[in-house]
Amino acid sequence: MNMTTPHNAAKPGDIAKTVLMPGDPLRAKFVAETYLEDVKCYNEVRGMYGFTGLYKGKPVSVQGHGMGMPSIGIYTYELYNMYDVDNIIRIGSAGAIHDDVKIMDMVFAMGACTDSNYAYQYKLPGTYAPIASWELLSKAVQIAEAKGQRFLVGNVLSSDVFYNKYGRPDAWKEMGVLAVEMEAAALYMNAVQAKKNALCMLTISDEIYTAQELPAHDRQVGFRNMMEIALELAISV
Repeated sequence: MNMTTPHNAAKPGDIAKTVLMPGDPLRAKFVAETYLEDVKCYNEVRGMYGFTGLYKGKPVSVQGHGMGMPSIGIYTYELYNMYDVDNIIRIGSAGAIHDDVKIMDMVFAMGACTDSNYAYQYKLPGTYAPIASWELLSKAVQIAEAKGQRFLVGNVLSSDVFYNKYGRPDAWKEMGVLAVEMEAAALYMNAVQAKKNALCMLTISDEIYTAQELPAHDRQVGFRNMMEIALELAISV
């Protein structure tokens, strides 16, 4: 049932079936102002901006989700279960782990390893492996290839820890993990629980093993290749 929540002021019909979600609400504002027409702001609660507009004549929404699995867990749960959203595409930043992954490369998260206890709520008798929705992932690959964009597909690490006391993620690197971020695993779990679709698309903002990084402003507005692929994906599903 569509309804407002403590975190979202949207009314029935305000949110499109497909939502692009950056962590930074100002990146959501940038996407809406740069790419969408006839834009309406449906949410400003807690500064987590949400917008709906038209991209090539089709409705698309874009909303921030904040940092970490508890935050994206709340917003995506509400979008799937209370606003009847079908597809969520995270457009985020990540730190490169694998040697082949460089600043401004795109990574499409086929799977999301995690050090989080988010799956505890499901009372599973083992370790759950959160994965992307194949429909979204396969179409994202097709769009990126058609645009001639560089991207990698594979495992990412969704970590609860930003400042890691024990240093670099050597063990995850050894197991072929491409990059580290903080939200994909919760997004994928919420999607499968709701029987909906999800994909995490990432642009590399820093390289953990070389200490190279982008400034904050570039993280906010500089990921246009990823944004444009996500928008094309949004109107194809």
